[in-house]
Amino acid sequence: MPHDVFLSYSGADKDTALAVLAGLEKQGIRCWIAPRDIPAGSEYGEQIIEAVKACRVFVVVFSAGANSSPHVRREVERAVSLDRSIVPFRVEDVPPTGAMEYCLGGTHWLDALTRPIEPHVATLVSTLRHMLGATAGPPTGGDSTTEPAERVSIAVLPFNNMSGDTEQEYFSDGITEDIITDLSKVSGLFVVARNTAFTYKGKAVKVQDVSKELDVRFVLEGSVRKAGSRVRVTGQLINGETGGHVWADRYDRELTDIFAIQDEITHAIVEQLKVKLLPQERQSIAQAPTDNIEAYTYYLRGRQFFHRHSKSYYQLARRMFAKAVELDPMYARAYAGIADCDSFLFLHYHVDIAIDTILATSAQALALDAGLAEAHASRGLALSLVEKYDEAMAEFERAITLDPNLFEAHYFMARACFAQNRMERAAELFERAAELRPDDYQALSMLRMIYPSIGREGDVAPVARRAVERAERELTQHPENPRPAYLGAGCLLSLGETDRAREWLGRAMAIDPDDVLTQYNIACVLAQLGDHDKAFDLLERLLPHANHETKSWIKHDSDFESLRALPRYQKVLELIG
Repeated sequence: MPHDVFLSYSGADKDTALAVLAGLEKQGIRCWIAPRDIPAGSEYGEQIIEAVKACRVFVVVFSAGANSSPHVRREVERAVSLDRSIVPFRVEDVPPTGAMEYCLGGTHWLDALTRPIEPHVATLVSTLRHMLGATAGPPTGGDSTTEPAERVSIAVLPFNNMSGDTEQEYFSDGITEDIITDLSKVSGLFVVARNTAFTYKGKAVKVQDVSKELDVRFVLEGSVRKAGSRVRVTGQLINGETGGHVWADRYDRELTDIFAIQDEITHAIVEQLKVKLLPQERQSIAQAPTDNIEAYTYYLRGRQFFHRHSKSYYQLARRMFAKAVELDPMYARAYAGIADCDSFLFLHYHVDIAIDTILATSAQALALDAGLAEAHASRGLALSLVEKYDEAMAEFERAITLDPNLFEAHYFMARACFAQNRMERAAELFERAAELRPDDYQALSMLRMIYPSIGREGDVAPVARRAVERAERELTQHPENPRPAYLGAGCLLSLGETDRAREWLGRAMAIDPDDVLTQYNIACVLAQLGDHDKAFDLLERLLPHANHETKSWIKHDSDFESLRALPRYQKVLELIG
């Protein structure tokens, strides 16, 4: 892709690198950074080499981690061999050693050893502008007249479901997400992430207000009407500054044409915004997840059910994913979905599923698409079932590298970190998961329970309040699901709403009294209410059938703090083993 700066960093400096990236791109300096700018399914090392070749200035976020990272060292060596200008941006007071000393010893260093980092980024911007000249553009010899000075910014609002059936929301949401994904593959575009765009779902908004709030030039909105074997998709691209229509179209097609419609919308936007579409980007966008539209429909429905997280919904989601695989045996995402459902059914509900089967299903997803983030997340979850945490963490990290906006990767990894008593890391991951799905109450509920364990009692009330708001919406939409009721009850108690907490507990128990997670979470709230005997009764009832993760959660869960000094807790410890 055309860019001015290649930004190199170690994994430990990811947050700092992203802050530097944001500061540079805000000033119109075009940057290339992995993994954001690596097209899905492409060869990682090859893309790195080509990006270093294409840059004009190589910036390395330098720290102890970068100094010892073989990946960063190879990138620096490549930049030196290509005679690129190099700027080390030092964020830790460490000298370069070994190959790094050889490569960077004679370069001009910028130190960013104090915080906040913004003033140092401003200095970096000035340095780069001087090095790049008055206008940032492609390397010498490139056609600077055909590329914009910065990436064109766009937000894709959730497409309205016009089918007259709220159960069809999964389909319009799925199309929106796929269009966001496709547009995100275009290096000349900056696309607002799904989690931010979906905060506008169901709201009457003015496009110009959205443009201002999200700081984007263009907004895409549309609608989907699905009826039998036919689908109608409308789309309109609006200039957020003027409110004027840039492009609009309507597609009345057979349902089997839905991937072609998505492709046409993406190409129409790219053409209207005069953004160059590189060959590998064109190829990546053209790759449909499956050739079978019926399989795709079953997959979308399965994903919708999965996120409700109860036994009956896991089973229902699994049937949807299994049907998708039956229709298309090469559908990697559907295999990942089956593995996820089986993992949670095994983990929480002791369903008789062989762990080897779950591992094999997740391996099949990876075999079909090694570059699929969802497959790596599923593999990590499966490995965590057998406490192979080092391997699981590597899979989760790979998933997040491939797709930094994947909810499942962050949520699954957070749960695994909690089981290992890595509370700080679990909190970071749950916080990110809560950002990625603005309708998810579960990650926020976990944070409400984790914060007291890491000395963040002051953050409990705000996160509990947000969790209750989201759980209440879920209860309204799906009153048959006990999960928002029992998780919400714990949050209500943290807010001092005792009577309401008891009411939600009763509701959860009435919905599904035999649900293991319902019993566990009701025990959490009863312990905090001082109903210790009832809490012990529930724990002693569920522990003989509990697996290692549930036992680990009981040991580390701050909700049970009031029980640990009581004599009856010894029986709990015996059952934990």
